Amino acid sequence: APGATAANPPATPGTTPATTPATTPPAALDLTGHPAVRRVLQTLAVHHVVPEVVTLPDAVRTAAAAASALGITPAEIANSLIFRAHAPDGTVSPMLILTSGAHKVDLVKVADLVDDVDHLDRADADFVLEATGFTIGGVAPVGHRRQVRTLVDVSLSRYRHVWAAAGHSHTVFRTTYEELLRVTGGHAIEVA
Repeated sequence: APGATAANPPATPGTTPATTPATTPPAALDLTGHPAVRRVLQTLAVHHVVPEVVTLPDAVRTAAAAASALGITPAEIANSLIFRAHAPDGTVSPMLILTSGAHKVDLVKVADLVDDVDHLDRADADFVLEATGFTIGGVAPVGHRRQVRTLVDVSLSRYRHVWAAAGHSHTVFRTTYEELLRVTGGHAIEVA
């Protein structure tokens, strides 16, 4: 590949390392074979989406960290947040809210806007893993272990592209607001 050297190897097809430290072997940067990332890519493929997965040199567990690594604003990050949705009958189910990284979700507002939800609270790491199959920091918009009701922050529509986790805390992919609505079956909502 043009410009490839031992310290700057060519990118693996389908992945783009944000940086390639000279001490890291190129194979360590390709996480497309990771089971969680594969699950995301397989789910997206069903929807005829073949994203470019970007592997970041460090784990990005917050929107601010992801934005910094990508050279964008936190508002352009589609943060995948899992909440515990409490129904009036007392049942609890997972709810995914894809929100702009610039927003804090107003749990009272969202519960008021969503049918069959009495209130929402933050999910712990075990609940997130059980519901989605992803660890916090790598929760993707798709590829969950089971169906998860999804809401998509309308403020993401302001951006031509947004970035979402790709199943691992080191991976992200570029998408659009419209594509997120389509591939998740989510509902547009104002969350802040």
